[in-house]
Amino acid sequence: MNNEILLILSIFVIYGMVLLWFYLFGEKGLYSFTVFATITANIEVMLFIKAFGLEQTLGNVLFGSTFLATDILSELYGKEKSKKTVYIGLLTSLCFIILSQSWLLYTPAFEDEIFIGFKAVFSNTPRIMISSLIVYVISQIFDVFIYHKFWEFTTKKTGDKRKGLWIRNNGSTLISQLINSFLFTFFAFYGTQSLNVLITTFLSSYLIFIITSLADTPILYIARHLYENKKIKS
Repeated sequence: MNNEILLILSIFVIYGMVLLWFYLFGEKGLYSFTVFATITANIEVMLFIKAFGLEQTLGNVLFGSTFLATDILSELYGKEKSKKTVYIGLLTSLCFIILSQSWLLYTPAFEDEIFIGFKAVFSNTPRIMISSLIVYVISQIFDVFIYHKFWEFTTKKTGDKRKGLWIRNNGSTLISQLINSFLFTFFAFYGTQSLNVLITTFLSSYLIFIITSLADTPILYIARHLYENKKIKS
């Protein structure tokens, strides 16, 4: 299966996961998914691939899904709840950095066959994780802030608090993801990749975020429908 098909499928699978966790566990499900996505994306982002003619890192869809979780929380539970998931993601990253680096301090047994590969993966983790941590907090806090600014705007223009969901969802995510893509690419990979690769990685990452932002809008509408009709299991 080629990379393009896998990336497209990943959008459906990962956004389906967000909706499933929310359906089964509600607000707490979104917090839990944020923990899962934060850890997984920070490992996945170390992989470079080529798809749609562009060099890019994996992890973009998973990172995008955390913005979807934040927007669902903003829409249905309020600003403070969405900020809470940002702090959960921050603490998750800090704990994972500490633990993953402690694993490398152990002396492997003579029979061990995977420590070299394990070390190759996690020896690069601190810079990527710290970069991700800083950028995550900046972009997510901004996302929460701008989401509610767009909400004030759409409410004022329409006179209806429910209307304009697609505007506040896409507007906040596209702006915050631009910040996220630029800062993370240069913080995490500057000095390890050429400038051309950095620029290509930034542009390809943001292009994917544009697509994932547009794709997550139906999920947000479904989440609101489930919530308002009391379909959430928890």
